[in-house]
Amino acid sequence: MGPLTLAHFLVLGALLFSIGVLTVTLRRNAIGVLMGIELMLNACNINLVAFSRFTGNIDGAVYAVFVVMLAAAEAAVALAIVLHVFHHAASISTDDYTEMKG
Repeated sequence: MGPLTLAHFLVLGALLFSIGVLTVTLRRNAIGVLMGIELMLNACNINLVAFSRFTGNIDGAVYAVFVVMLAAAEAAVALAIVLHVFHHAASISTDDYTEMKG
């Protein structure tokens, strides 16, 4: 088999993004939804780094680092919200707790 081309990476990114979308839409568990969002962000990172590599420009790799930092912050905040919801509702199912009450 020949060398990897940009199309290989784009197909991999599209597959990961599709799996992430399906996970977000089909899961009822808040942790599963967060995992789907992380999959979508990682698919975007694969595309950014692939375009960066094949165009010879470093901008895509720099953007990917920012996306990783954003994903870490998102995971920390979302996990804190999930723990708070679990403390009050005793469930992390997205169906059981649909309103944020004060």
